[in-house]
Amino acid sequence: MNLREYLAENKKIINAKLGEYLEIRFPEIIWEAMRYSVLADGKRIRPILLLEAARVCGADAEVALPTACALEMVHCYSLIHDDLPCMDNDDFRRGNPTNHKVFGEGMAVLAGDALLSFAPQIIIKKTPDCVDKAVLLRVLNEFYTSIGPVGMVGGQVADIQSENKEIDISTFTYIHTHKTGELFKFALMAGGLLGGADEKTLNALVDYGKFLGYAFQIADDILDIEGDLKTLGKTPHKDLDSNKNTHPKLFGLDNSKIELNALCEKAKNVLKLNNILSEAFDAIADSIVNSIRNKE
Repeated sequence: MNLREYLAENKKIINAKLGEYLEIRFPEIIWEAMRYSVLADGKRIRPILLLEAARVCGADAEVALPTACALEMVHCYSLIHDDLPCMDNDDFRRGNPTNHKVFGEGMAVLAGDALLSFAPQIIIKKTPDCVDKAVLLRVLNEFYTSIGPVGMVGGQVADIQSENKEIDISTFTYIHTHKTGELFKFALMAGGLLGGADEKTLNALVDYGKFLGYAFQIADDILDIEGDLKTLGKTPHKDLDSNKNTHPKLFGLDNSKIELNALCEKAKNVLKLNNILSEAFDAIADSIVNSIRNKE
């Protein structure tokens, strides 16, 4: 398949719906701040994975689109807060000045808060009535679990607490699987649930998401060393300069690349073993590996 065209087509659909959901209203400044970060030129990889999971399970994309957009909103909330001076203190995101550089720190905090609270309303209000309410409730429960203290926020907390410290492998794994991996896992689980997947298929999709999410974070760690502002859309060498516990720091750059490749192969194999056929899933896994190879 042509992955570039597939991603572009899905991004167009997602971006149009995000723009619709985030229409400007009063007070205008908060909606402008929300739109500034959400509508920036991101990869949209998490919502695209969610839509593809729904498709492979037999559902129309429209059924899953509200949840996909809510996922992207929450991802953007995490980026806004992550870039703040009290967190990673970054000046650029997705190739543009970070939210707090444009709107100020106070408004950036509120923009993140607004996205966090607005996203679940989109799931509740915009998901078509054909979706069983028990399924919708499970999706919402998984949504809140993935972004909260036992999910993404928990990973972020452990990451902050581990700065400038030597940590064990279990703590490092917890950080990666929660700070980054939880949203990938949710994307595959939510898509599967909305697509009517049975538990066996759902578990396989979640395993794919876990492998892919970990690989995505390792790739991000590698590109922090080997990438540039144009490639990353954010300031390179931030993790290196901040002495963060990254995969290359703990395991070495070459071993990180080997592990990245292995995880992407595991992701593809778990789908194959469970007869989940998706050229897009395979191509996305390959693209993560290629993002590193292209820098060699």
